[in-house]
Amino acid sequence: MNIYAGNVPRETSETELKDAFEKFGEVTSVTMIKDRYTNTFKGFAFVEMPKKEEAETAIKELDGTMFSGRPLTVNAAKPKTDSGNKPKRFNTGY
Repeated sequence: MNIYAGNVPRETSETELKDAFEKFGEVTSVTMIKDRYTNTFKGFAFVEMPKKEEAETAIKELDGTMFSGRPLTVNAAKPKTDSGNKPKRFNTGY
């Protein structure tokens, strides 16, 4: 199950986040989202846990808990959709 983790302190390492979720079961991957221009962590990540029951427990137990001084937002990740960030074409009428 893919899990969204938000409001994560920017100084958090991948290992620290993985350790927090591994208390509830196996973690297969952690993807820390970075700004494409500055390459700095944007404060949210996606955590993949293969067992749904363990993932649901992690969500329930971690959502709203303090993590390095900030309350985490943890929920089931929504499927990726087109962000609409593509350049727009304008019809100038010519």
